[in-house]
Amino acid sequence: MSFQLTILGSSGALPAYGRFPSSQYLHIQKHHILIDCGEGIQTQLKRFSIPTQKIDKIFISHLHGDHYLGLMGLLFSMHLNRRTNDLHLYSPPGLDQIILLQLKYSKSALHYQLIFHPIPDGASVCLYEDNILTVHTIPLRHKIPCTGFLFQEKPKQRKINKEVLPKDMLLAHIAQLKLGEDIYNDEGALLYKNTDYTLPPRPSYSFAYCSDTAYDESIVGLIKEVDLLYHEATFMQEHEDKAAMTLHSTTLQAAQIANLAKVKCLLIGHYSARYRVLNALQEEAATLFKNTKLAIEGETIDLEKL
Repeated sequence: MSFQLTILGSSGALPAYGRFPSSQYLHIQKHHILIDCGEGIQTQLKRFSIPTQKIDKIFISHLHGDHYLGLMGLLFSMHLNRRTNDLHLYSPPGLDQIILLQLKYSKSALHYQLIFHPIPDGASVCLYEDNILTVHTIPLRHKIPCTGFLFQEKPKQRKINKEVLPKDMLLAHIAQLKLGEDIYNDEGALLYKNTDYTLPPRPSYSFAYCSDTAYDESIVGLIKEVDLLYHEATFMQEHEDKAAMTLHSTTLQAAQIANLAKVKCLLIGHYSARYRVLNALQEEAATLFKNTKLAIEGETIDLEKL
């Protein structure tokens, strides 16, 4: 079991001071997910020992280059390493044309299937769901269509209390108990009461990724009480005018969203190249939302330990 986020890129539009453009790796149980894919992604994946061939889904927030220009090289490397598993790409419309055009003119055919999932603009929709996870979009306010992503674990199965479990209990009954069910015989009599033989399930976690966006309180209802919120904080508050002009956010604006949404922890990133040292950004955000962390490349955040 796991719900871990590793920072691969934390810089804004430009690589700066050793920081790479936006990218994050999310590991949720069996899922290996890449969120945004800036330049240098392959270097970062190798540097931090991320299992590249296990990545099965890539979510691109928008089609500004600092969020996807590392993708084509990554796709070719997966091909050269003989990947055969399907790869699902979620993005605003247009990414398929960008990729297919490059494949066309390089006369390349990948060993694996690319499956494109265009994201509708302006509404929150469910992009993915299975028995473990749901992924919903978070409409953001930027210069071009842009979306955030809300990753939510579904409730986990109850745990069997082995200390009280009868040795002769059927495996089928154990499976039912894990699902939270009571066990009855064919006549309808209660055989095993669920709470007598199980323990509460492990907690389920949630992560909201809000990439490039102006301050926008309309997202608060979508990210309410998430365990971890990543919200861009390109500028410190003294440059609020620049944030407004470029449709980005400041440290205090990110903190205010975290406050309104009552999230457990705030992670800020997408730092402007004007900032060599980042401590002041964290300190400023923390004046409004105490539990604020910096997105630092190579660091892994375990949501179970927040």
